[in-house]
Amino acid sequence: MSDNAENRVAIVTGGGRGMGGAIARELAANGYRVALMSPSESCETLAAELGGVALRGVTEKAEDIEALVDLAMRTYGRIDAVVNYAGHPPKGDLLDISDDKWTLGSDMMVLSLVRMARLVTPVMLKQGKGAFLNVTTFAAYEPTLIFPVSCTYRAAAGAFTKLYSDRYAADNIRMNCLLPGYIDSLAHKPDTADKVPMKRIGTMEEIAKTAAFLLSDGAGYITGQNIRVDGGITRHV
Repeated sequence: MSDNAENRVAIVTGGGRGMGGAIARELAANGYRVALMSPSESCETLAAELGGVALRGVTEKAEDIEALVDLAMRTYGRIDAVVNYAGHPPKGDLLDISDDKWTLGSDMMVLSLVRMARLVTPVMLKQGKGAFLNVTTFAAYEPTLIFPVSCTYRAAAGAFTKLYSDRYAADNIRMNCLLPGYIDSLAHKPDTADKVPMKRIGTMEEIAKTAAFLLSDGAGYITGQNIRVDGGITRHV
């Protein structure tokens, strides 16, 4: 990490445990001051450990995103990096999923990105640089009927990411997606690793280190991309 990394500030949604928590830890280890949000007290516990700030909230609520941005700006006066990580959306048989569940999925995984970008982009424009990272899934572009809402809207998140990067790349503001495969943040069936060319489950630490790189100056020429961290399980070229 270069130039005054110790002054940088990162917002992390879903930043209490699992991959979001691991990313928050890695960013703090790299000198970022953090502002975390999660639905439970886990974000408050982790923020206290890392010397950061936190509030309980969910990505599907615009008022919670606004409160998180306000907290970061009141506390630190700047925002350099944003990690958008939402929870698991509703599941069900494709045509049995109700309209309200589709709407919830949209709010969680697409509108949350738009709302965060609306609030933080003016801050980054004033600072002259910034970076967003949207954590989605390898299944965004290899959809499965097991997760129809997730696959649909995380693919949409990738499209928004490309559009945003087209609009703001010249302003030195970057946005990418990180697409995890099977990661040890969840308990997987014993044979899951057999599906992966590397023959193992990925670690939260691997996701966190990739996230930190994509937010760093070392990735300064990377924007609008969907970066797969999946042990090679993605099949399409």
